[in-house]
Amino acid sequence: MFTALASSRRLAQPLVLRSVRAFTASAIAKQDAFVPKSLHTLSEDEEMMKDAVSRFAREVVQPRVSSMDEAETMEPSVIRGLFDAGLMGVETPVELGGAGASFTSAIVVVEELAKIDPSVSVLCDVHNTLVNTVFRTYASSFLQEKYLPALSTSALGCFCLSEPTAGSDAFALQTRATADGTDYVLNGAKMWITNSNEADVFLVFATIDPTLGYRGITCFVVDRNTPGLTVAKKEKKLGIRASSTCQVSFDDVRVPASHVIGEVGKGYKIAIEILNEGRIGIAAQMLGLAQGAFDHVMPYLFQRKQFGSRIGDFQAMQHQYAQIATEIEAARLLTYNAARMKEEGKPFAREAAMAKLYASQVAERAASKAVEWMGGVGFTRDMPVEKYYRDCKIGAIYEGTSNIQLQTIAKILAKQYQE
Repeated sequence: MFTALASSRRLAQPLVLRSVRAFTASAIAKQDAFVPKSLHTLSEDEEMMKDAVSRFAREVVQPRVSSMDEAETMEPSVIRGLFDAGLMGVETPVELGGAGASFTSAIVVVEELAKIDPSVSVLCDVHNTLVNTVFRTYASSFLQEKYLPALSTSALGCFCLSEPTAGSDAFALQTRATADGTDYVLNGAKMWITNSNEADVFLVFATIDPTLGYRGITCFVVDRNTPGLTVAKKEKKLGIRASSTCQVSFDDVRVPASHVIGEVGKGYKIAIEILNEGRIGIAAQMLGLAQGAFDHVMPYLFQRKQFGSRIGDFQAMQHQYAQIATEIEAARLLTYNAARMKEEGKPFAREAAMAKLYASQVAERAASKAVEWMGGVGFTRDMPVEKYYRDCKIGAIYEGTSNIQLQTIAKILAKQYQE
């Protein structure tokens, strides 16, 4: 029996080898069409964008970070510089004034800016990944042609969804839109609106009928100079102080029906889908913050000496910065993977939630360790690491809290394994 089995194996072996060779030949023939690459691989255009943003952040933003933080104000020259550098219409088609670049390019822009100042980063992020994307994806040709050229070159946008009673439960919003002839009249108030102090264009979510629940929510475009629109209290915040966060009120604000984005009653769909993309942007912001804090503190570890040795040479310290470096790399891979999946048209809600959740956690740990590693000087406002520490906390809060991210991930996993 053993001899017969061995003989049958010898006879079968050429067939197996032939199959392997055939598979290999097929793979070689296809390698020009598809060659797997690392998630660090950027296109030539994406690399150029990264280099240009890094240079802009160092030369234009960095000298103003401290003064803007102290004044809790975004310098107009920085906003103007973002537009002039072509960073405010990253994905917008060239024919509408934008750069016509990839979603990953937008994510790289957010990351690079956050390495220097997360406040500037979030201004750019909300404008690109939320406002511009809503126009590009859902707006009529009329609205795209009217607003996207300005949003690419001069007009800042903001995204008005949250309200005093509608935070994580965003669809509990109470701002009303009442039909009146060919117009809608908006009444209500929004809170925590990023960019609102400087914004020219407001995307406003309101309900046409509270009894319809989320099916009544509709998205409107409102210009800043529209009578009845008031940018009210500017919040005094723990971190990202230069980024404006204000209350916005609407008192009989009249909006033409032509300024509805998408369809009446479909605002909830816009909000859900766009926030999934926005979460990748916030993940990139937190990733950049973590890398910025790490890049700033690491040289210090090899300059500062205690007990006759550089503190970066102590094994206990080596283990700590090796751990943080590993976590930053993991956050980067989660973020880049979510971005590429979005570009490929694949479902990415779970990956976006994972990226935002983890990147915000890593940002907190990296910023906290940066302060610790610098000791007393790290605790002073003379060094930027304390600002990274203050800025990082918002990552676990806006565009969906960490608990909301966990709930999103859990729902998708439960559905996957119950089917």
